[in-house]
Amino acid sequence: MKILIVDDDKTTRKLLSLYLKGKGYEIVTAENGLDALEKIGTEGINLIVSDMNMPYMDGIELTKTVRKDPAMSGLPIVMVTTEADDDEKKKAFEAGVDDYLVKPTNAEQITDAIKKILKKMFKSGGESNV
Repeated sequence: MKILIVDDDKTTRKLLSLYLKGKGYEIVTAENGLDALEKIGTEGINLIVSDMNMPYMDGIELTKTVRKDPAMSGLPIVMVTTEADDDEKKKAFEAGVDDYLVKPTNAEQITDAIKKILKKMFKSGGESNV
């Protein structure tokens, strides 16, 4: 499975990459939502792990853009952010994220979120790129 990690912080991208590579996932990284959209179109992405606050295109706008495009709309999205406020969490779910984690997170929290999404997708019988 190929996971796209979207975060403007280089250290966070590197840590998440190491976590998820250690769990057997193939990783692609992007610095913001615009960069992510380019990579979704060329890299065969199966799932997105995105920060919320980024320059050029934030995680909410990325999620809305993905959900509006029929070619990408089924991609699962996990938001991993420092935003712990309920209003921000609500905005993320309204935009279409599948799960929402507040930083700091660890490898188990992220992989549990990914597994939960995959289980739900396959249980519902829906088609998936995953």
